[in-house]
Amino acid sequence: MNTKNGDYPCFQHTRLGPGFFLTVVEFLYEFMPTISYMNSTLRIPLKTNAEQHARLAQLQSAFARVCNAIAPTVQQTRVWNRVALHHLAYRSLREQFPDMGSQMVCNAIYSVSRTSRMVFQHPKSPFNTARLGAKPLPLLRFSDNCPVYFDRHTLSVNKGQLSLYTLDGRLRFALALSAENEADFASKKLREIVLSRRPDTLFELGFQFGDEPAENATHSKLATDSEFPEYVMVEETQ
Repeated sequence: MNTKNGDYPCFQHTRLGPGFFLTVVEFLYEFMPTISYMNSTLRIPLKTNAEQHARLAQLQSAFARVCNAIAPTVQQTRVWNRVALHHLAYRSLREQFPDMGSQMVCNAIYSVSRTSRMVFQHPKSPFNTARLGAKPLPLLRFSDNCPVYFDRHTLSVNKGQLSLYTLDGRLRFALALSAENEADFASKKLREIVLSRRPDTLFELGFQFGDEPAENATHSKLATDSEFPEYVMVEETQ
């Protein structure tokens, strides 16, 4: 076990041999264990107009660019622990992406950290560091439809109103929450907030509640969902 690292979503294509690729869905169904946690996920589709949709797509693309700027650091240093990766990358990322808020840069670091944990630490991953040995790590490449992670600084829900960060200021949406959903926000620990774009291009927010840390539990629950995007390519170094 690599003790320098430890944080886990999924990857799009992995090459197991010449000309052989494994999609993330195939990998997860083949290798991921079925685990039951006291966690729950609330998914809320966002009803956007053309301008709002464009702003969310712009944020998603910008978030992917930040993730792709972090990925070479993971490859070169073999470090993906979130805190350690933050120390290595944060300052240069803020200089490289001045329009991206500081907290969203932190969230991109978190995204790369947990994706790297899946790719390089999962015991059944073909790119587990125990299998790679001294070989160079492959490079992770995030597509423009990768999920965007939010936190309490960049997204808030209050009295049926949702407010979230974009590059051009906050967007606000009215939420029609059931009594049960409102109770979740009031009484349960919110572990993770993820914005993703569904195959029908609709944006959707996923709220992960529960006692299990999101980096330990969410990857298995969300990544096996048919709507979870295949958003990362793993490129082997020759």
